[in-house]
Amino acid sequence: MRDLWADTLRALGDVLGPHGPAVNAAQSFAPGDYSIHFFLQLAIILLACRVVGWLGQKLLGQPQVVGEMIAGVVLGPSLLGLAFPDLQAAIFPKETRSVLYAGAQLGVGMYMFLVGTTLQLDHFRSKGRSAFAVSMAGILAPFLVAAAITPALLRVPGLFAPGLSQSSATLFLGACIALTAFPMLARIINERGLAGTGLGTLSLTAGAFDDACSWCVLAVVLATFGGGPGIAVLAIGGGVLYAGFLLVFGRRLLAPLGRLVEARGEMSSGVLAVTIMLFCLSAFLMDAIGIHAVFGGFLLGAVMPRGLFAQELKRKVEPLAVVLLLPMFFTYSGLNTRLDMVNSVPLLLIALGILVASILAKFGACWAAARLSGADNRTALGIGALMNARGLMELIIINIGLQKGVIGPTLFSIMVLMAIVTTVMATPLFEVVYGRKARASGELRAVPGAA
Repeated sequence: MRDLWADTLRALGDVLGPHGPAVNAAQSFAPGDYSIHFFLQLAIILLACRVVGWLGQKLLGQPQVVGEMIAGVVLGPSLLGLAFPDLQAAIFPKETRSVLYAGAQLGVGMYMFLVGTTLQLDHFRSKGRSAFAVSMAGILAPFLVAAAITPALLRVPGLFAPGLSQSSATLFLGACIALTAFPMLARIINERGLAGTGLGTLSLTAGAFDDACSWCVLAVVLATFGGGPGIAVLAIGGGVLYAGFLLVFGRRLLAPLGRLVEARGEMSSGVLAVTIMLFCLSAFLMDAIGIHAVFGGFLLGAVMPRGLFAQELKRKVEPLAVVLLLPMFFTYSGLNTRLDMVNSVPLLLIALGILVASILAKFGACWAAARLSGADNRTALGIGALMNARGLMELIIINIGLQKGVIGPTLFSIMVLMAIVTTVMATPLFEVVYGRKARASGELRAVPGAA
C-alpha cells in the first residue's frame, strides 16, 4: 500500500513532465504532453489577463487590453520566472511555445479581421489627406531620430549585432520607433468608444500604414543582413499587389456572402465556415510573403460585406477571439521579454533617451501633421496620443530582430520598456487631451464599466 501511495505521488509530481517517447527520444514531449500543458496554460493566461486587466481598469484607468499586455509580461521570465523559475518553466516549457505561438497568431489575426469589418471606408476617403499626412509624419520623423542616435548606440557593445552596418541599424531602429500598436490601437479605439468616428478611423488607418511600412523596412534590413533581396521584393511587391486586388475586386467577389446572410436572416454554419476559411487563406498569404498575418486579416475584413453579415460575424466570432485567443498573443510575447537585462545606470540612461526620442518623434510629428491638415488642437493631440502607443507589434518586430541576430538581448529589453511605457501612457494621455471633454459634450459615449 505504501508503494502504491508513493508511486501515485511520484506520478502526480511528474504530471507536467514529458511522457515520451514521441519520436524515439526518451525524454521528448509526446502529443499528450502538449495537450496537458496547453489547457493549463490557457487557464492561467485567462486568469492572469482577467485579474490584471481588472486591476488596470480600477486602479489606473487603463483599458482591458493594456492589462492583458502587462499580464503577458507578468507570466514571463520578468516576474513569474524571476520569483519562481522552476514553476514558470514547468508551466511554460520551451517545447510548448510553438503551440502557443500558433494560437497567438490565430487570435490576433482574427481580431484584426473583425476590426477590418468595422472600418468605415467613407470616413477614410473623406479624411484621406489627413490620414496620409499623419502617416507620413509618423514614419519620417522616427527615421530621422533613428539616424541621429544610431551612431552613438553602435558604439555600445551588445546593443546591435557585431558587424551590422550603420544603415541597417538605422533602418531597424527607425522601423521600431515608427511602429504603432495596430492591434492594441484597435482595442483602445473600440473600448474608448471611437469605433466609427472620424478620429478613430483616421488613427487606425494611419497606424496600419505605418506598421505596413515598418514591416517592409524590416524586410529590407533582413535582406541586407543575409536574407537576400528576394525577401524584400516578395514582401513589398506581394503586399501591394494583394491589397490592390482586394480593394479593386474584393467587395464585388464577396458580395454573395452578404446576400446569403440577408436572405436567411442570420449567418449559417456554411457561410461562417467559408468566411473563416477565407480569413485563414488571407492570413497565410501575408505571413508567407513576410509581412504579417494580422494585415491579411485586416485587409480581408475591410472588404467584407457590411450590414447583417458584419453583425452576425461579430456576434459569432468576437467573444471567442477576444476572450480566449487574443490573450495567447500577449502571453507569447511576454514569455520572450527579459526586463532584468537593463541593469546599469548607463543602460538606464540609454533606455530613457530612446523613450524620450521615440515619444517626441511619434507623438510630436503626428500632432503637427494633424494640425497642418486642418484638425483643431484637441483632435490633433488625441491623434498623437493614440499613434504613440506601440504595444505588442513592437514586441513582434524586436523578437524577429533578436531571432535573426540584428539586435542583442540588451537592446531588445530596452525596446520592450519603450513599448510598455508608450502603450500604458496612451489611454490616460488621450483622455486628458481629448476624451474627457468629448464625453462631457456628448461627442463620445461613456466608456463601458467606467464610474
